[in-house]
Amino acid sequence: MSSPLDPAVAQRLKRTPDGLVCAVAQQRGTGEVLMVAWMDDEALHRTLTTRRATYYSRSRQQLWVKGETSGHTQHVHEVRLDCDGDTILLTVDQVGAACHTGDRTCFDATVLLAEA
Repeated sequence: MSSPLDPAVAQRLKRTPDGLVCAVAQQRGTGEVLMVAWMDDEALHRTLTTRRATYYSRSRQQLWVKGETSGHTQHVHEVRLDCDGDTILLTVDQVGAACHTGDRTCFDATVLLAEA
């Protein structure tokens, strides 16, 4: 079954061998990086048409709408494709925690290097 994703957009995507593109969610207004996830063509199409961040879960092998079960939603304001076509940037309004651990972002827990 083919995705209803605009063919002009689909043609620009550089996917992994399993058909996925990296997606970075960034908080609107602050630029804070919230999380990194994966999208297939259907997830991107749904995100573009509903403005609800939709991703592809590699572990569950299925689509998931951010916050559908947790209530920690992402309303999408803007979607950009990087120059190489291998990363999608979503500018969102995050409600609640972005990380499945309950942290505000997926980058809150472990700092490998900080400014001195």
